[in-house]
Order: sequence, then structure tokens, then C-alpha cells
Amino acid sequence: MTTELTVTRGRGAEPRPPRRADNDDSTSGKLSLRHRLANLDVKVSPYIYIAPFFILFAVVGLFPLLYTAYVSLFDWELGADEQPFVGIENYTTLLADSQFWNAMVNTLSIFVMSSVPQLIIAVMLAVLLNTALRARTGWRMGVLLPYVASLVALTIIFGDLFGPQYGLINDGLELFGLDRIDWQSERWWSHAAIATMVNWRWTGYNALIVLAAMQAIPRDVYEAAWVDGASKVRQFFSITLPLLRPTLIFVVVTSTIGGLQIFTEPKLFAPAGSSNGGATNQYQTVVLYMYQSGFQSFDLGYASAMAWVLFVVIIAIAGINFLLTRRLASSGEA
Repeated sequence: MTTELTVTRGRGAEPRPPRRADNDDSTSGKLSLRHRLANLDVKVSPYIYIAPFFILFAVVGLFPLLYTAYVSLFDWELGADEQPFVGIENYTTLLADSQFWNAMVNTLSIFVMSSVPQLIIAVMLAVLLNTALRARTGWRMGVLLPYVASLVALTIIFGDLFGPQYGLINDGLELFGLDRIDWQSERWWSHAAIATMVNWRWTGYNALIVLAAMQAIPRDVYEAAWVDGASKVRQFFSITLPLLRPTLIFVVVTSTIGGLQIFTEPKLFAPAGSSNGGATNQYQTVVLYMYQSGFQSFDLGYASAMAWVLFVVIIAIAGINFLLTRRLASSGEA
């Protein structure tokens, strides 16, 4: 090969053009610029892609939260010429406010009555919808109908169902020889009625979330458990629940946030739609009291302090629920 190459060149072949040196200024400059742009693209592009979310969150989430904390330090009345600085006076007044603590007890009571049955029924519905039912798609769409229906319409319907005089629920109680219940005047019965509305609306939605996570569990795991002799109940507690732990934590945390911020159901459950939560505030929630203080009494500083106290309570209860759910969901692991 070397000889042939020499002969070919000797027959008058044109010489090859000289190679450009690697250290040529123009070529190296272009390559280095291209490389710098490529490196910049790799480093900066991910932040540009996710920037819209953080910008939107800062505008509609973080800024209102911080501004609410700022307003809570002032005697801020809507329409007043001056807003004097009062420090933590709004917080000290709030902690000594009996109506606030009554609203907090009402909120926690409705939250417990709604969230606990809601989670249990949602998991049971997900297990049922995961079986070989006929027209499974129809059933899955059916459990979502209460969520897509108008909340105002649902509240009006349930208000009629729990009506003290002509409500269908009281008619059913009388049919079985039981006394009628004044759902709107009795404190704990009003909580049960409002919790029923919340459960009706959100149980199907949470069931579909749990169902989606349940269908993502590999079938091989169940087949191996079945070969080992594990029953359906054993598979549910030892396989399904532990593998559903992230989804259950998500459902519990979101239910906690929504349950402690309940507003529309108790607002429309009142006959005249007032923010008092009944004649004796028997089902007034914290958000209802906040709305009453801020937009009816125009005391924005006091309402802002209430919002921040509720925020801290939600974070604390969500954290407790997170730990409990993780512990309970993992208790069935082998």
C-alpha cells in the first residue's frame, strides 16, 4: 500500500491542500463560541422552561401570602385614611376571641366528619372499580359526576334534603318511627349534614386518583403473592396499601387543605346564605368568620391575622396526617 501510494503521487497527482492548523484563530473562535452557546443552553434552558411556573406562583401565591402577613400587623380597615401599625395586637386579640375558637372547633369537627369517611370510602370504591365489572368505564365516570356538578346546585339540593320541616331525610326518619332532626339548629347535626355534602362531592374524585395508582401496581406482584397462597385480603393489606402510600399521602394532604378551608357548603347551608353559620354560630367555620371580618366588617388586618393562624394550623395538621398516613400505609409491609 505504501509503494502504490508513492507511485500514484509520482504520476503527477495533484498535491493535497495544506491542512489548517488546529490553532487557527478563526476556526477555533467559531468552535469555542459554538461550544460556549451549547454549554449555556444546557445550563440555562431548564431554568427557562420552569420559570413560568415560579413567576406565576410568586405573583398569585407567594406575594399575596406575604402581603397578608404585612397587613395583619396593621389596624387596616377598608376605606380608612390611615392604617396604624399595631404589631401582634391582632393576633393577641384573635387568640382571646371566643368566636374564633368556636369557628375553629366547628371547622375541625366538619373536617374529621368528612375527611375520615371520605378516604375510607374512596379506597373501597377504587378497589371495587378495579375489579372486572360490567361497563367499568360508565361506573368510573359515574363516581365523578358529583365533582363536575355545580357546587351551588348541590348545596341547594342538600339544603332541601336536610330541611327541618319538609326535608326528605326527616321524612325517612319519620317513616322508621324516629324523631325529626333540626339539621340547621343542632350544632353537631349541622356538621354531619355539611360533611355529607363534602363527602358526596369529593369521594368519587379521590377514588379515581387512588384507582389510577392502584392500576399502576405491577400484576406480577399479585401473581407471585397468589402463588405463595396469599388471600385477597392479605394482598390488599400487604401489597396494595403499602404501594399506594404516596397516593394516599397526597389525598390526605389535599383533603386536609380543602377541609380546613371549607366555605361554600356552610355559607349556602344557611337559609339566607349569611356568614354567621347559624343563629348561634353553630356551624360557622374559620373561613366564614374570616370572610365576615374582612368583607362585611371591613377589618382587613384582623382577617389577615386569622388567615395566617389558619395557615399555620393547616401546615401542622397536614404534617401530622402525612406522618400518620405514611406509618399506617407501611405497616402492612412484610
